[in-house]
Order: sequence, then C-alpha cells, then structure tokens
Amino acid sequence: MDGTAGRSALNPAAQAVAPAATLDKADLENFPVAPSFLPAAWRTDLMAVYGFARLIDDAGDGDLADPAGVAALLGVTAPPVTPVAQSGPPSPAETGFRLALLDGLERDLDRAFEAALPGGGAEQPRHPLMRALVPLVDRHELTPEPFRRLIEANRVDQRTDRYPTYQDLIGYCTLSADPVGRLVLSIAGVSTPERVAYSDAVCSALQVVEHLQDVAEDLGHGRIYLPGEDLERFGVTEADLAEPTAGPRVRELIAFEVDRARTLLDHGAPLVGTVRGRLRLLLAGFTAGGYAALAAIEAAGYDVLAQQPKPDKRRLAVKAATLFAKGR
Repeated sequence: MDGTAGRSALNPAAQAVAPAATLDKADLENFPVAPSFLPAAWRTDLMAVYGFARLIDDAGDGDLADPAGVAALLGVTAPPVTPVAQSGPPSPAETGFRLALLDGLERDLDRAFEAALPGGGAEQPRHPLMRALVPLVDRHELTPEPFRRLIEANRVDQRTDRYPTYQDLIGYCTLSADPVGRLVLSIAGVSTPERVAYSDAVCSALQVVEHLQDVAEDLGHGRIYLPGEDLERFGVTEADLAEPTAGPRVRELIAFEVDRARTLLDHGAPLVGTVRGRLRLLLAGFTAGGYAALAAIEAAGYDVLAQQPKPDKRRLAVKAATLFAKGR
C-alpha cells in the first residue's frame, strides 16, 4: 500500500491538507514508529496507523497545521476558531470546533471501513490519512473499535482536564494508548489474549511516561494528568507545577510516578519474548523507548518543568538490544 495512492483524485481541499506535516512528527516520538529493518509493507501499515493517531491527536489538541482546511475537507460546518495565545484551557468556541472536527473525522473513518468492504463504499474517505487506512483495513480485517477509542480519548480531553486517581488515569490510557498496541499486534497477525494484556501494560506505561515528560506543556493547555490523589499526597499544588523549575516536592512526586511507570513497563515487557524476528526487535524498540524516557527524567533530577526530558538515542539502542536478547 502506498500512503499517497489516489492523491491525484483528491480535491483541492484535500491537497491543502497533505499528510506530510503530520507523518513527519513520527521523528519526535520516544520510540521508532516504523524503523527501516521492517518489511516495506509493515512500515507502510504502521505509518498509516500512526498517521491516523497523530491526526486525531492534533485535532483534539488544536495542533492541526490547517484546521480550516481540514474542516472544509470533512464538511464540518462549525466555524474554525483561532486559538488564543495565552496559556490555559481552550475557549468554549475552540472546544466546540475541536469536537466538531473529531465528529467529522469519525464520519470519515466510517467511509474508510465502508470503502474496505467488498465492492467498496459509495464514498471514499475525504482525508488522505483516512484513505491510507482502506487497504490496511481490508488486508488485516481490522475492526473500527480501536480507531473509535482513539477518537473518544480526544473527546475526553475536551471535557476532562484532571484525573482524581491513578486508576482514572489508566482508564483514560485504555482509550488513548492501548488501541495502538492492539493494532500493531493485529497487523503482525500475532494477537492473542496474553499478548494483548502485555501490550496494554506497555502502551499505558508509555502514555504515562509521555505525560510525565509533558507536565509543563500540558499545564499550558489547562490539563494535569498527574493524579490528584498523588498531588495531595506529596503536597504539590497546581501553582507548584507552574513554576519554571521543579521544587523538592514536585521532584519527589515525579520520582514516585517514574517508579510506578517503570513497574507497569516491567509487567508488559515480557511481550517482547513472545514473538521472534523483526517484530521482536520492533517491540523491543517500543518498550526501550519508555525505559529510556524514564532514564532521561531521572537524569534531569526529576525536574520536568525546566525542560522536556528526551531519551538518549544511545541508551535507547542499548536497552532495545538487551530486551531483544532477554525477551523482557
């Protein structure tokens, strides 16, 4: 499958929202999305899943390069709103526009699955990144459920900006992260209940790690993913999280969350040992990305406010090699 297939048939609005800007963000992730050692067909399939997930996240976060163009392409009637420059939660108008975009993207997802049926749908998906899903869905007999869960996670982001408990946060991760791992297993044709359970643990851990890296950025969007019960336990206020550098109580809180995320990764890491070959290397890379990001947070003295800790590529490679060899 070629992600650019059918581009000549796209209307001018579709040309205006070409997927390159979205797909290029793969280089910013903690882990390799579609490394070169994989077969070309796998890389294309994984990039199609990544493109969908990134598109949905950007719509939900207000980070689309051309929101008005996407709205026009999808037939979304809610007027686009220019986000305000100051930090904090989006305005009600912006929230309404994001929700309308997510609804439009879900309708386009429906078109993708209808187009994958024998004989094809009456209307092809309108967004190029949705078009890229059609052969993927057909080849692997995927269901809409994991894709819908990713969309729902971004709807949750529009109405929920605090998580009282750790279990509340993990519940959010079942929507925002776990579906991606399940799709990877389905694409590889190795999905089993045991592997899904391991994968869910890894994916939830990776999501928690990302939230730890992005504390300052998320606060700028009016969101706090650190559980409220943990903020209270360590005596951390929202004002503490708005400081330019982390104080002792914030660092203690982040150290606690790092340990918990590492434990969750440890629970899921045996997934690597259940497969062989290049898939084993891919899963080792995913998992190692989480460990390397946690190591980066530790190396920063648990100060996630001064700057966003990024994983060291050498450390990531060494950890991936260890996971590959040991299988966990």
